[in-house]
Amino acid sequence: MSSKYYLTDVDTEEKSIYCHHDLMGELLIPEHSHKKAQFLYTEGGVVYVRTDSHTYFLPARHFIWIPAGVRHSIHPSSENVMMRNLYFPVEQNEDAFYEREGIYPVNDLILNLLLYTNRWNGNLQKETKNYIVASALKVLLADTAQESLSLSLPMPKDKRLGKVVDYITKNLDKNLLFAEVAAKFGFSTRTLHRLFTKDLGMPFIRFFTICRMLRAIELLAEKQMPVSEIALAVGYSSLPTFSNTFYKLLGSRPTEYINGKNILGA
Repeated sequence: MSSKYYLTDVDTEEKSIYCHHDLMGELLIPEHSHKKAQFLYTEGGVVYVRTDSHTYFLPARHFIWIPAGVRHSIHPSSENVMMRNLYFPVEQNEDAFYEREGIYPVNDLILNLLLYTNRWNGNLQKETKNYIVASALKVLLADTAQESLSLSLPMPKDKRLGKVVDYITKNLDKNLLFAEVAAKFGFSTRTLHRLFTKDLGMPFIRFFTICRMLRAIELLAEKQMPVSEIALAVGYSSLPTFSNTFYKLLGSRPTEYINGKNILGA
């Protein structure tokens, strides 16, 4: 798949819904934007979507909504990740849902509509059956999506905090204590706490937990380790505690995530 497709074909017809389903085929879709909003659903691995302010982790059986005009790049974990894209023109007086970036689980109703669109590609014209089905899917997104899942990490602006974040991501299997991390990088606990909340919008423990769970999602997608070993790899000696933490973030247990259905192989 060429990056040219992303920069040209999507917006060739202002009023159409553009549809594209395919293998990623490459490990980077360079930074770009569209005049249309993007629905992206994936299977077969994790996809990273980077905007100016966040890195989003899009696991299987979830979708990301990217509003029109938002610059982003796409980084699949493998060239063999399957993706499903629908690009929607912006309508007047739309629900506020469509103005926000976010990641949401896909329910059975949306899954069935996606399966119906399995072999579509190109521009869907107004008043055609395919356009009507795709439009119904868009309406359902706002009607059925709950709060966006915390599957994103803000990018630290402060260079000092960037070094702390790098250290955290390289030591997810360890029991990092906030006071010890602060001392290691020459901060008081009060100063480092203020940096986390001001720059990243969350305290240390939440950032650390999200990092751990996102790494767990990657390992689960690879299907090379049992869940018990994945729990240890991200610092949880208790499997129930790991499972409960994972559930709070994704709304499913690690075992359920592994065994979820794959509609793109249909």
